[in-house]
Amino acid sequence: MQVSIIGSGFAALAAVRKLRDLDLGRRLEITVISPKASLTYLPSLIWVPSGIRTGEDLRVSLERYFKEMGVHHHAGEVTSIEYKGRIVQTTHGEVYNDALIIASGASYLRKAPGIENTINPCSGISAAQAIRKRLSCMSGGTVAMGFSGNPKEAAGVRGGPMFEFLFGLHTQLKRERRRDNFKLAFVSPMRQPGKRLGTKAVKGLLKAMKKRDVETHLGHKIVSFGPDSVTTEAGSFHSDLTVFLPGMTGQPWFASTDFELSEGGFFKADGSCRVQGNAEQVWVAGDAGSMPGPLWQAKQAHMAEIQARTAATNVYRTFKGQDADATFKNELICIVDTLDSGMLVSRFPNFSLMLPPTRMMHYLKRFLEYKHLYYYR
Repeated sequence: MQVSIIGSGFAALAAVRKLRDLDLGRRLEITVISPKASLTYLPSLIWVPSGIRTGEDLRVSLERYFKEMGVHHHAGEVTSIEYKGRIVQTTHGEVYNDALIIASGASYLRKAPGIENTINPCSGISAAQAIRKRLSCMSGGTVAMGFSGNPKEAAGVRGGPMFEFLFGLHTQLKRERRRDNFKLAFVSPMRQPGKRLGTKAVKGLLKAMKKRDVETHLGHKIVSFGPDSVTTEAGSFHSDLTVFLPGMTGQPWFASTDFELSEGGFFKADGSCRVQGNAEQVWVAGDAGSMPGPLWQAKQAHMAEIQARTAATNVYRTFKGQDADATFKNELICIVDTLDSGMLVSRFPNFSLMLPPTRMMHYLKRFLEYKHLYYYR
């Protein structure tokens, strides 16, 4: 039996690992489809502007890992999926499968006028490096940071990293003894940015901004971004450097399939990660999917891996003639890092937890990075 997995990020690699854990005899033929056989450790992009990490620190070749796992890598970009999921068309040919797991990630909305005047720090290593370069050329000025969501999909937002970039920049400038030369501003159309982290977390984050003398512009729709300004419905303010994370949506090729998409543009799936619509044996995990769950469900690496393990389990069960009834529980676990400390925030169906910032949490985040990268290297 042949399984195709689209993507080579956290969800895709977790699916590979789970399938091999179940398929001890390695009877499954697994093909990973992605432009390159490599992983970029996106959670650590927050440390690139300060120089704690470089781009090379975060790039991992997966060629050795795929060889050890008995995985074939098909280098190409997906253009469409046909025959209810059985054929994946790519820029370098087609790939046949008996089951498909979509773990391709999502894309970012770029509809706001002047969005090209901003840097999206989560778009990749080059963006994080661009922030570092711009800061090194500035003797002072205003840096605006913020994020927005997808108005058509509550879960189509990734705000956590922006808090980390913001607090990290404050710490970086203090270490460089340049903080007094800069004005930091945080902007978001949300009145309570980070609300999915919980009410206590929002209060804690806003308190942390006030303590660090960060000016806030909250609760007003963003009208446009200029080369040196940010305009909201409440007015404009000056910005020498704008770092902004737009809301998330599906990748452009999603619309070329016969699968059902959510209003926000993601593949609609049930609680077992099975894709809805004209699809058979098609599953989704991570940012590409829209699954049922609480309003605070998050698109983050931790949940992507949980969903991927669920999808892989169900794929294997169907091959064995068993019911594909594995499901997942929503969890949100986040360490909001500030370069020298970290605040743990977590939410589960029955309770939530927030711990005050400690230096230990910063090193825990670095340990988790080491653990992931060591395994795949």
